[in-house]
Amino acid sequence: MLPTLREHFGHAAFREGQEPVVRALLDGRSALAVFPTGGGKSLCYQLPALLLDGLTLVVSPLIALMRDQVDALTAKGISAARLDSTLDADQIRDVYARLDAGTLKLLYVAPERFANEAFRQRLKRLPIQLAAIDEAHCISEWGHNFRPDYLKLARICRRLKVPRVLCLTATATPKVARDIRKAFRIATADHVQLSFHRANLDLRVTPCTAAERKSLLLEKLTAIDGPAVVYVTRQETAEEVATFLAKNGLSVRAYHAGLPAEFRADAQSSFMAGDTRIIVATIAFGMGIDKSNIRAVFHYNLPKSLENHTQEIGRAGRDGLPATCEMLACGDDLTVLENFIYSDAPSPRALGNLIDRVLRLGPVFDVSPYELSTICDIRPGVVSTVTTYLEIDGIIEATGTFYATYRAKLLNKPEKILAGRSPAERKFIQQILDSGELKRWWLYFQPTLLAEKFNCPRDKIVAALNGLQSAGDIILSVWGVRHGYKLKKDPGDLKQLTASLVEKFQSRELADLARLRQVLGLSAFRGCLTGYLTKHFGETLKEPCGHCDRCRGVPAKTIKRPKFRRVTDEEIASVRRLVDEKHAALNTPRQLAKFLCGMASPAATRARLTRNNAFALLADLPFAEVLAIAEAA
Repeated sequence: MLPTLREHFGHAAFREGQEPVVRALLDGRSALAVFPTGGGKSLCYQLPALLLDGLTLVVSPLIALMRDQVDALTAKGISAARLDSTLDADQIRDVYARLDAGTLKLLYVAPERFANEAFRQRLKRLPIQLAAIDEAHCISEWGHNFRPDYLKLARICRRLKVPRVLCLTATATPKVARDIRKAFRIATADHVQLSFHRANLDLRVTPCTAAERKSLLLEKLTAIDGPAVVYVTRQETAEEVATFLAKNGLSVRAYHAGLPAEFRADAQSSFMAGDTRIIVATIAFGMGIDKSNIRAVFHYNLPKSLENHTQEIGRAGRDGLPATCEMLACGDDLTVLENFIYSDAPSPRALGNLIDRVLRLGPVFDVSPYELSTICDIRPGVVSTVTTYLEIDGIIEATGTFYATYRAKLLNKPEKILAGRSPAERKFIQQILDSGELKRWWLYFQPTLLAEKFNCPRDKIVAALNGLQSAGDIILSVWGVRHGYKLKKDPGDLKQLTASLVEKFQSRELADLARLRQVLGLSAFRGCLTGYLTKHFGETLKEPCGHCDRCRGVPAKTIKRPKFRRVTDEEIASVRRLVDEKHAALNTPRQLAKFLCGMASPAATRARLTRNNAFALLADLPFAEVLAIAEAA
């Protein structure tokens, strides 16, 4: 092991925790590695990948993270590749060619890739020796970042007969760790967990009011030398705070998902290069960021969970030098965070509508999550969660993902496109081209309908179009993703099925509220703050850390909720006018309450109701109170 470690990674020895994980994998056992952010998790599968014959499959949640990992491995002379939505047809063919030739050691994919049946069939032919599941806490329904596609991974690995699996995470509570071990059949002895205590991180909690928070942040950032990250909840807050700091002479950029990709990339590059000292960001920033000299991480807004908090402060002080991690604890944030939690769960009526629509489509069917989202007024992510639950229960089975519509622009005349082909091939391509609907310079095709028309497999249509693009005859684009399923068994009483799903979502809602209360507990805790965090992850410190607020004698303070204002007569009148307008997207009290709290539902967005003056009218009030107003209106 050590010669390979030195030759390819430049390390003379393992870091703490790495060797037992690597040995377990090389001995043919699965393992769980719970290492803090920056703890060296990636090497735990990259080294075995070189020592094992065959392919290592790496499941990672972010394209940017996959790209960075593959680039780093390639620079070391290690054969690695990724499959994701940013690759063109030629690049995808190259990856598949390397897979078929057996020259690829590591392949990075997103969990959603496994929805593609053709991809799963290809994997069955490959000698997969190891599957590495990054951000493995996402498989647990009780984790802070549940992703439905992760829930299927354990079953997929068993179907592919993967001999060993490595699960990796930086934020697993004991309950989540048990879920991971059970799902992947990992022995307790092969669960390797490092301490979450980092002696160089100075933990602080500073209660404050909304009015004083900006000035307080400015004061603290001015007093700190070196790079800093400021985390906020909303995109608009990122822009607002960044603008304020810039006007006061600080080198700062905003970063959030609402910015164009090139803006985000430029902000990140500027920060990494040291040209920008401060990044004000939502949680969209950070995963995969490895800047060793970050001297401070501030939470301008309360984090949603201790897991989020721990993962984000873990980006500070990776060079081992002192770093400040401070939460500006403002009670005003509680209303926003709780409102998101309360309003996120779909209503029983919406869930029932979704279940009824999906399970009455026939024995073989396909759906668009975005169409269902709008029709049933449920977020696309929740739609995906529901279909995943139905898969796990054995009611439906995914058959693959495909695009509904293909659009082609001819680069050559039809006679040139057809020249040199066999009579049968020429006839088939001519039929396809003749069937396209011409709009401006583009021909539009729906392969599923064409397959029925020509009585041939849909894949044959798609292969022909892709072949024309590869030959340089057309420019091809696709959209309208759809997910195919087949009904596996009788779902039984749909009302009972809906009730069980409602209970699942309500349980998750309670779990999210409990996680928020744990964040509040950090501020009010009278003992060592580091000890409070480590205990959350199942670790008990032998003694206080000696360097957090409490250890320095700063007294604990309970975060105070603001006194809520009274709703005015004018606001009540606005709500009633909105009800009288009878918008289809606002026809239930819950839909109306979400709208008034500033949470745009799919139906409201499509109807462009967010431009209405009543949108977010009562965003500063608790959701329960707004719901009562909506029910009375």
